[in-house]
Amino acid sequence: MKNLEMRNLEMNTPNQKVLLVEDSKFLRLMNERALTRAGYQVNTAADGEEALLVAQAKLPDVILLDMMLPKLSGPEVLRRLKENPATADIPVIVLTSLSQKNEERLLQEGAAAYFEKSTLDLDKNSDRLAATVATILSRFRRPVTSAGGLRASAIE
Repeated sequence: MKNLEMRNLEMNTPNQKVLLVEDSKFLRLMNERALTRAGYQVNTAADGEEALLVAQAKLPDVILLDMMLPKLSGPEVLRRLKENPATADIPVIVLTSLSQKNEERLLQEGAAAYFEKSTLDLDKNSDRLAATVATILSRFRRPVTSAGGLRASAIE
């Protein structure tokens, strides 16, 4: 991604929180670095149980969720996130190395987008992932409700 495009991403991401759930330490650090460089506040989790705890505590603007996780699988984490009123409206971008044939099922189960890990370009430090996050966040806004909670709604 060109420097100008990265600067535009940075300007559009002030204080937006991302929860990155990835069990691979290498991919977690690489993606965390790229998202931080793009201007996001990044929290991470290495397994499904930790993901649910961090999501509940931090209420991120978007969650990047690996599907192959220890303790609780990605699909189980997605299901629990969508069942929990506090996290149900947070957009979830599924990260997986599984084939695209699972995309439709994951979207039906509540994922906002599907990102195949094989498309990550390690030489470009996952700038495509940061761009995907920006795209999803541009389609969702999280207004403060009268009770002080957050609620996401799609922007048409």
